Amino acid sequence: MAKALIVFASLTGNTEECAEIVKEALENLGVDVEMVESMQAEPEDFLEVDMCIIGTYTYGNDANLPDEFVDFYEELNEIDLTGKVYGAFGSGDHFYDKFCQSVDDFADKLASIGAVKGAESVKVDLDANEEDRLNLEAFAKALVDKTAALSQ
Repeated sequence: MAKALIVFASLTGNTEECAEIVKEALENLGVDVEMVESMQAEPEDFLEVDMCIIGTYTYGNDANLPDEFVDFYEELNEIDLTGKVYGAFGSGDHFYDKFCQSVDDFADKLASIGAVKGAESVKVDLDANEEDRLNLEAFAKALVDKTAALSQ
């Protein structure tokens, strides 16, 4: 059985809601999923799973990483995720110029340490609507399909 870890940070609950949608979709596809808040996770935790998934919010005009995710992000440089599948999703506000920039930052970081992109990133404006829910479910399916293809 494939294993996935979703590490997330959520300020308003929107990203956590997205993480729950992804977790449920993955479980429905037969994946063993753990969901952990960023402050309780270590990058090394990704070494124990097949799918490395980040859920992050982006806030403010500077679009900096969430404070509670900075250490995790920087410590990713210390591990090698070659052969692992990654995906990134998150919430933001179209009011800001750099919509969901933290999602892109994490996707780039995971790719730079060897992980294989398993799905297009999903960016949600504020809270998830029905279309976002469908996109997050498709995101989960793409991750499972990519993981299966790599294990052949």
